Amino acid sequence: MNIKKLLTLLLVAALAVALFAGCGSSQEPQDTTAGTTASTEPSGEPVDEEENYDTGDASLDNPRNQDGIGEKELLVVSFGTSYNDNRRLTIGAIEAAMETAFPEYAVRRGFTSQIIIDHVKSRDGEVIDNVGEALDRAVANGVKTLVVQPTHLMNGLEYNDLVNEVAQYSDAFEAVVIGEPLLTSDEDFQVVAKAIVEATVAYDDGKTAICFMGHGTEAASNGVYAKMQQVLKDLGYENYFIGTVEAAPTVEDVLAAVQAGSYERVVLQPLMIVAGDHANNDMAGDEDSWKTIFADAGYEVECLVRGLGELEAIQDLLVEHAQAAVDSLNK
Repeated sequence: MNIKKLLTLLLVAALAVALFAGCGSSQEPQDTTAGTTASTEPSGEPVDEEENYDTGDASLDNPRNQDGIGEKELLVVSFGTSYNDNRRLTIGAIEAAMETAFPEYAVRRGFTSQIIIDHVKSRDGEVIDNVGEALDRAVANGVKTLVVQPTHLMNGLEYNDLVNEVAQYSDAFEAVVIGEPLLTSDEDFQVVAKAIVEATVAYDDGKTAICFMGHGTEAASNGVYAKMQQVLKDLGYENYFIGTVEAAPTVEDVLAAVQAGSYERVVLQPLMIVAGDHANNDMAGDEDSWKTIFADAGYEVECLVRGLGELEAIQDLLVEHAQAAVDSLNK
């Protein structure tokens, strides 16, 4: 293996491990394909067997699985979502921002969730590459310089898995580098905090609690949610609250924090790149959801079912991470 490439990959892997040492899977699944009847895959994510709702027109989405890549490729890797419209508005928007920022690179897509890939193909006939398929496509097309930019929220096991998978292909390229996830540096937390505040400023009237729902993990990397809460508090936004679906802080924790104030209304929004199943059902659903829990507690509730990927500031931050990866190739 080329020494420069080896050092690059080892450095990226070391950074990922150092930030959240000992963590498990810390990149929360951004979407789990939902339906009226669900079984469970080994990871614990619900598996669709039936759908009774409209997720949008898949034909409007660009799966970015074309050949003719050229010698430079920027592979954008996401967990994925089966919600067609939101996939286009979040992941698609991030990919489009990359294309604008890096005209010399062919931007391609890879998803890490095979269940979502299979579900979208079966339901809509849209073919999306998994990471291995995307890498094979790059090799077959003669790519020499490969930049991989994840849309993962944080460093963790899934990010490390990506690093390891790309490492297996490193000899196939003259240069390869992987960018950092969204929330990596202290500056990243500041940017994301300000972005979500600006996106909800119309609701910040002193009587409204603005609550963001993350996925959560039992691993140590779950600490990013507490850190985001502290960043918001330090910025003076006492009426902003962060919780998770599957870890701490729980929805009960968030409700207790809201009840400690004198709020009349609650606005809910996902702290996830996409607004998929968790946003539509666990947050905004009509049964056993954050919406019903807050409504039952006497609050007027409004749900903003939109992913972080729709925000230009989030797209720009991921572009910055990709730019740092590109710049590292010239050092």
